[in-house]
Amino acid sequence: MKHIFLNLKRFDVPVELGGVNRIAPLNQWGSYIVSNTQEALRKYDAAEVEFVQYFPEAHLLNAVDALTENSPVQVGCQSVYRMNTAVGGNFGAFTTNRPVSAMKAMGVHSTIIGHCEERNDKMGVLAEAGVTDTKAVNRLLNQEIRLAVEQGMTVLYCIGEKEEELDRWQEVLREQLEIGLEGVDKSRVVIGYEPIWSIGPGKTPAGKEYITKIARFIKEVTGGIDVVYGGGLKVDNAQMLASIEEIDGGLIALTRFQGEIGFYPDEYLEIIRTYLGK
Repeated sequence: MKHIFLNLKRFDVPVELGGVNRIAPLNQWGSYIVSNTQEALRKYDAAEVEFVQYFPEAHLLNAVDALTENSPVQVGCQSVYRMNTAVGGNFGAFTTNRPVSAMKAMGVHSTIIGHCEERNDKMGVLAEAGVTDTKAVNRLLNQEIRLAVEQGMTVLYCIGEKEEELDRWQEVLREQLEIGLEGVDKSRVVIGYEPIWSIGPGKTPAGKEYITKIARFIKEVTGGIDVVYGGGLKVDNAQMLASIEEIDGGLIALTRFQGEIGFYPDEYLEIIRTYLGK
């Protein structure tokens, strides 16, 4: 099974407010993306490849409403809170946080957890409290993953090493995997590998040999969980990534990195065609 994930982050912010959204008004943005991708994705065999699109929370209902019957698109959310509602218990008193039950009620089937941006946010909060133990971040992520899986969702669990961690990458990734997946039904999890040290302007992208080495390591540690490249699946690297046997797909974000930077549905479909070869 191949997995093509789409992380739409905050690409909904209009250009005039400093964002990159040039494709649709905010109240139509989620439905616009689903409507302009799902029909083209029907040509792919659902038994061979899945397509999950992770939307900012404000656009989930519009995205779900745009799904047609037997749509190949699964709508996902961007992480969930580490606590959940319970019948006869907490009914959702989590101001600013989104429990997995609320996401499920909106029609969400998947969530992305542990993205490097989420890890940085959690680490920053912990650092303000004087906590520097990275295991604490992984324990918090484990709580999120457990609740999502228990609610019937699938999870894209992101892991990765920073530049200052390159000399001990095995230790770092093993910790993220073992703590993050403790007590979790792994059949509902896909690992997204982010080489954080190589992501961003002016940095050298991770090469085929390095990505292959990491993917093999992840599969060894996890007992064979599917691994996708989370450092950005693009037209430029799609064929290279497709040639790596140990890589089972990729995570797409921005589709255009020069000129009118942003996410464009037609370019998203082009990346998929390039990666899948059809």
